Amino acid sequence: MRIEEIRQLPIEEVELRLRDALEEYANLRFQHATRQLDNPLRLRMIRKDIARLKTVIREHQLGIRLAPGAQQASEQEKA
Repeated sequence: MRIEEIRQLPIEEVELRLRDALEEYANLRFQHATRQLDNPLRLRMIRKDIARLKTVIREHQLGIRLAPGAQQASEQEKA
């Protein structure tokens, strides 16, 4: 998942995807420990996705970037 795609999502969707990615990462780590993992590169990809998702959430918390729905609301408040 690309960062531009993540930034277009509402923050609730980003948080939901983060929970899903963390679950998948835990499952992949378990498979890796039991030597049942077919594609070890998938671990790295999921870790990077988690970092991207957390970055977008933190940007939202700091007000660096607002979610698309929040941008529209803030523009309406200014008008």
